[in-house]
Amino acid sequence: MAVRTLIADKSEIARVGLRGILEPVARIAIVGEACDTAAMLRMIPELQPDVVLIDHTSDGFGAEAVRDALRRNPRTRFIAITPSPSQSALMNALRAGVCSYIKKDCGREEIIDAVLHTGDGQKFFCGKILRAIREASLDVDNLFGEALDCAPVTLSGREAEIIGLIAEGYSYTRIAEQLCLSAHTITTHRRNIMQKLGVNNTAALVLYAVKKGLVSPNKFVFNA
Repeated sequence: MAVRTLIADKSEIARVGLRGILEPVARIAIVGEACDTAAMLRMIPELQPDVVLIDHTSDGFGAEAVRDALRRNPRTRFIAITPSPSQSALMNALRAGVCSYIKKDCGREEIIDAVLHTGDGQKFFCGKILRAIREASLDVDNLFGEALDCAPVTLSGREAEIIGLIAEGYSYTRIAEQLCLSAHTITTHRRNIMQKLGVNNTAALVLYAVKKGLVSPNKFVFNA
């Protein structure tokens, strides 16, 4: 099923760029573009987007716009895509109901993944935003009003593939070459996978891969 996506940004260049990235993706359907809050709030009940990709730091938008939109359609999920956010902007966006957060200098694959993961009901943070959250000592579980790990863990096919390759001992560069992705995208996937699984080291990822049959346990029988 296609992820119905609305782009909300004052900048025409930003809207054109995002459309150019997302439109070729078979699972993503661009249903509209909004250049200000009034247009976005009018379009959401009309178009019923699954995902709104919003620069809440752009003139004409703001965290309050996210709250107003969610009152009109609580099922719509918001992805913030901004330049480097201040700690207060980041916190306000999360408190307003933003599910996922990426930066405007993220790569094409990360932007696409953010839309697909968020459309599938998951949360997605690029590596730079995760680092900003840690540096700000934000309690993301509390900001969202729910524990991030309270739902069953679901990994995409690509994430399972990456875990398997990490468990096999491939370097990020080798994985990137094999999957035709950038090394930065691979490290971002790894961060998001670890966040989903609630682990903080590669050994835990390997154990998960073995448990789920993503790699043969025999590979590790004779390792010291």
